[in-house]
Amino acid sequence: MIIKLPILRYIFMKIAKKNIHLIFLCVLSLFLANIGNAQIIKGEVMAGLNMTQVDGDMVYGFKKPGLNLGAGAMIPFKKNFDVSLEINYSQKGAKQKAQYLSDSLNGAYELYLNYLEVPVLVHYTDKELISIGTGISWGRLVGAKELEHGRQTTTTAQNGVYNPNDICVLLDLRLKVYEALKFNFRYSYSMARLRTREFTSLNGIVTNRGQFNNVLTFRLLYMFNETRSKRNLNQE
Repeated sequence: MIIKLPILRYIFMKIAKKNIHLIFLCVLSLFLANIGNAQIIKGEVMAGLNMTQVDGDMVYGFKKPGLNLGAGAMIPFKKNFDVSLEINYSQKGAKQKAQYLSDSLNGAYELYLNYLEVPVLVHYTDKELISIGTGISWGRLVGAKELEHGRQTTTTAQNGVYNPNDICVLLDLRLKVYEALKFNFRYSYSMARLRTREFTSLNGIVTNRGQFNNVLTFRLLYMFNETRSKRNLNQE
């Protein structure tokens, strides 16, 4: 499915895509610099659910659920600002139920794409209740399976059908639930094509379409050392 991008997301994607290396280096530099600046690192563990689709695959809707599990570290570098680095296991893909129950070519489709991801983000926290963040992530494809019309194809993570690397732009929202427990919503979108695939319409027109991961993530996140880190920052 190819969707019409909202103006703000379109502009953000254009800027991020042209400056991806600069953005990554700046955020990583902030993270490394503050490790060596006697800051107390905040640890975090998270678990939740992805709702995913692949834009450009002719399958519509965020219908493919998947796990999102990870751990990370956050370091404050200025009042109300943190930089974070995570390592996540993330299941993505697409899903469509059978469309023609009486036909062997029934239109059913399932795609499973499993990644190990390294997101790097900058966060702003307001009144210790809500945090907003943005950044990028690099993902490595570690598993892939594709079913068309109920039958498995030859697609694997190793045979080159899908790009083994997935660079995504991220938007992140965190809401305090209770003490160190937070609710986390994250939106991510691929900045480069996962795959280019040829489609033939009913009237014989052939088109090539690029495919991109489009993911909504809902997680619970538990933070460690948050109070100590804040106290240490205030004393400087």
